[in-house]
Amino acid sequence: MTGTEVDSEIDRRWEQLHTWVPYGFLGISIVLGIATADPHTGPAKWYTAWALIGAAVALQLCWHGSRFNRPDRGRTPAPAGTAYYVVRWALAFVLTWLSPFFAFYAASGYMDADELLSRRWRRLGLLASAVTVAGAQTGGMPFRSVVQWVVFAVLLVANSGLQMGIAHLTEQEKQRSAERTETIAALRQALDENAALHAQLLVQAREAGVADERRRLAAEIHDTIAQGLAGIIAQLQVVINTPDPAMAEDHVGRALALARHSLGEARRSVHNLAPVALEHDGLPEALTKTVGEWGERTGIRAEFTVTGTAEQLHEEVAATLLRIVQEALSNAARHARASRVGVTLSYLGEEVILDIRDDGTGFDLLAVPARSRAGGFGLDGMRARAERIAGSLTVESEPGLGTALSARVPLVRHDS
Repeated sequence: MTGTEVDSEIDRRWEQLHTWVPYGFLGISIVLGIATADPHTGPAKWYTAWALIGAAVALQLCWHGSRFNRPDRGRTPAPAGTAYYVVRWALAFVLTWLSPFFAFYAASGYMDADELLSRRWRRLGLLASAVTVAGAQTGGMPFRSVVQWVVFAVLLVANSGLQMGIAHLTEQEKQRSAERTETIAALRQALDENAALHAQLLVQAREAGVADERRRLAAEIHDTIAQGLAGIIAQLQVVINTPDPAMAEDHVGRALALARHSLGEARRSVHNLAPVALEHDGLPEALTKTVGEWGERTGIRAEFTVTGTAEQLHEEVAATLLRIVQEALSNAARHARASRVGVTLSYLGEEVILDIRDDGTGFDLLAVPARSRAGGFGLDGMRARAERIAGSLTVESEPGLGTALSARVPLVRHDS
């Protein structure tokens, strides 16, 4: 049962209690009044008592019908509720003069004053009910001795003080309940806003990823395919301008080799638009194939190692690490002139570390030029990839001492 259903059930029980308790108290008062009535009581008093009892029953039936037809009417103070409270109190007051046992009926005013009377008149209503109940407890009105008046005063203070204290606690509890309701509503609103913000951030992250991928592809086309096409044009230009058939044939061969290489680069770029290597394999298996194929293609000794307990990573984390490795290997092939490259994937509890090392020429980190519009994807792009998933990328390199890249990202497990 949810919290809302529990609150609804509690409200329903209170509604039943406030509806039927006056009937029960009136019935108890009638039974006890008849059982203890003086057999010598005159008919006028009996007629008066039964007339008042009939009026009380009619009043309860009318109020019950109004609450049944308008369930919300009895829950909030209204003029009709105030009128019902006053008439019921008057009937109970007169009935206690006839029999003190009608104090049970008068005690109904303790239960529903908070719902029937406005805050302005609530304490006065409780005091009026306390007067009736205290008078009945004293032995019934009118009082015939000073002792009865003293006892009445003591009982009035006790009854009114008790009811005023209970009313005060009830008001405080209602106020705290209202504050809790407001707090819960504010928390729900904050959660909804947080969910909307999270969705917006996801959209922005995807857009940023698309923009990064476009820049990477533009830079890669410039660095590989565009340069290959420029080389082909240069070789064909020599063929056109040379009268030597042997030289022309040699340059045609070079042009064909460049064309094949450019075609291979174009296919690789298209292949890398999506990490298809991760469609059927986990990240360790995909990296094993990627590093192995790169080593065979470039002739550079390449090794891949996994440390720690491998886990199924979230697809975005796995794709990011795979892209970083592909870009780092591409840069190593073009610039590092390395004889050996090592890639290590480490699972360390709450994060994953990817290390890529080579023994190439290295470079001066302070002398790395800013990436131009036509420049390669490079370190800035790899760093942007890592930071997009709350990770980081560090680079260590010196001229002649090789290069070491280290990407640290949170270990976000695959959605089950």
